[in-house]
Amino acid sequence: MAEAARHDKTARQLRLLSDALDSGRLGPVRRLVNTLSPAEIGNLLESLPHAKRMVLWGLVDPEDDGEVLLHVGDEVRESLIADMDPDELVAAVEDLDIDDLADLVEDLPDTVIDEVLKSMARENRERLEQVLSYEEDTAGRLMNPDVVTVRADTSVDVVLRYLRLRGELPEHTDHLYVVNRRHQLLGWVALQDLVTCEPNTPLNHLIDDGLTALHVNQSAQEVARQFSDHDWVSAPVVDDGNFLLGRITIDDVVDIIREQAEHQALSAAGLDEEEDLFSPIRRAVRGRVVWLGINLLTAFMAAFVIGRFEATIEQVVALAVLMPIVAGIGGNAGVQVLTLMVRGLALGQVGASNAGILLWKESRVALINGLLIGALVGTVAYFWFHDWLLSLVIAAALVINVGSAALAGVLLPLLLRRMRIDPAVAGTVVVTAVTDIMGFFSFLGLATVILLR
Repeated sequence: MAEAARHDKTARQLRLLSDALDSGRLGPVRRLVNTLSPAEIGNLLESLPHAKRMVLWGLVDPEDDGEVLLHVGDEVRESLIADMDPDELVAAVEDLDIDDLADLVEDLPDTVIDEVLKSMARENRERLEQVLSYEEDTAGRLMNPDVVTVRADTSVDVVLRYLRLRGELPEHTDHLYVVNRRHQLLGWVALQDLVTCEPNTPLNHLIDDGLTALHVNQSAQEVARQFSDHDWVSAPVVDDGNFLLGRITIDDVVDIIREQAEHQALSAAGLDEEEDLFSPIRRAVRGRVVWLGINLLTAFMAAFVIGRFEATIEQVVALAVLMPIVAGIGGNAGVQVLTLMVRGLALGQVGASNAGILLWKESRVALINGLLIGALVGTVAYFWFHDWLLSLVIAAALVINVGSAALAGVLLPLLLRRMRIDPAVAGTVVVTAVTDIMGFFSFLGLATVILLR
């Protein structure tokens, strides 16, 4: 319900914006934009064609420009940055947090990067360089080096006075990190404990060392899993020597989860999750034609199998009517198993230790489903064509193809992962190719043996 309400709200905002932009009334557009968060503005920008997008972008409060750029895809961001002059870009990004700036900096022109670095304090410049030194999609790249640290040999009163002197805390601060003189992480203290304890309480009485720190080289996927498992708001990031490097907060993890969901949904169709909805035709064609070509190749392979049984189809025309059923059911069954496997691999739930058990389970499910669907389709085929041998052929072919779909759905993602190919991207094409070819071969092969003997 909440998701549907959010979509309805976005649709209403988009309709109001389009109507106002079409009529040239920019006042209502400006007032609407000023009521929206940067994420909502980013969503609307992605929903507009280029000309209207540029008009709306010009009405965004300059103070929000940097945050909005963080909430749009790469292609849209590229077009927005191209519309800004260097001074505007410097002003837009110079106040961003280090981790957010690290997300943007590689998309900025070199001259702008130089100006941003010159405008930064030396400490922040070193922090940014440190974050950028780590690989993309790792904890090191996601972390914000701005953390509040305290020493264990102090009291609650001293810490509270230090916080008041500091004046403000980084967003989503729910813990203070306790470090030694070498800046190694000893533990953390919850803010709620600090404000509810007696002022003279020694800090080392409040230290909690049960929270697992994230390693700087952990993948973004693993970071998201840890946050989900432990319901964290923030978590510290350390290196091999347990030196505290920074922290990751829940807002960054929400972005990771959203990006992973978009990646899986769009990659299954051979699309790039960063593609602009209104990207130029040439770019859209270039991004999609490769996978269409691969699909075409697999279609020719299936057609070749059908061609080998041309004589059988000529003698039993009913086979041509029933062939799509065998391929369609097998394809759907394969995609069902593939979807479960891709999800399991993404969550770390599938590996060498349980792949055999999973294969055995899916094989039994496929056998039962194949028998049920085969019996149903075979019965319909009998009343349709009044040929019990034809009914037997299609029933047997469905059992074989649904079984093949289960094997392909389990084994191919594991094989693709071992080959360092994303199964979310290539899995659907490969699995449907297997089920099409196996479905046609089993159906037409059985028909040749049984019906034309």
